[in-house]
Parts: sequence; structure tokens; C-alpha cells
Amino acid sequence: MKPENIRGPIPPRQSLDDHDCRGVASVLARVGDKWSVFVIMMLGDGPKRFNELKRMVGGISQRMLTLTLRGLERDGLVTRTVFPTIPPRVDYELTDLGRGLCHPVKSLGEWAVSHQDQIEAARSRFDERSARD
Repeated sequence: MKPENIRGPIPPRQSLDDHDCRGVASVLARVGDKWSVFVIMMLGDGPKRFNELKRMVGGISQRMLTLTLRGLERDGLVTRTVFPTIPPRVDYELTDLGRGLCHPVKSLGEWAVSHQDQIEAARSRFDERSARD
């Protein structure tokens, strides 16, 4: 046998086991959720009040914004600060972890905005072809 035909031991492939995949999937589900992307983008320039966020994130219901903020808070991406005023004032702000995510999420959101027309055109072409078939 020639030396080039002799193989040494094959190193084990680095892969995620099922547990790791589930963990990563849950993180990606949170940060990939459309409302989470918008909220993280809006909080990127500083703390906001609930109603301010609701106005900034067009189309989100009060319930969905509440659920999104709770999920982001649970994952350690957002903090909720209640000020003892009447009525109580509540501010939401990105944590250090959330600020670390802000740049890639903002880039993703900007990419989606800038390519929205191209994607819509591709969808229309696909739908036309599918309708003919």
C-alpha cells in the first residue's frame, strides 16, 4: 500500500447532541422571533417604556408585546425596572447580554428591510409558477 492510501485514525466529528440542539434551538427561537427582533432593535438605543415600545413596533398587540418582553426578560436579554410613581412607571432596557445580541439582530432586521422588495418579487414568481403547475 502506498503512503497516500494509508489513513490515520479519523478524528471524531464535533457535533451537538440532542440536548445541545434543543438548547440552541430554544435560544434561536427567542432571538429569531419577529417580535423579539423588533423589540431588541428598538431597545438598542436605550431604555423605553411599554407604550413607547408599542408605538414603535407597529402591528404588535399589547398581549404579544407583554409576552415578548417577559420572554426576553426570562432569557436575561432585557431588564424591567419599576419606578414607584403614580401610576407606576416601567422601563425596559437591554442587559449586557442583550446589547451583545443587538448588533447581529439589528443587521438581520436591516437586511430584511433592504431586501423586502426582492423577496416579495421572488415569492410572486414562485406563486405564479406553482399556480401554472
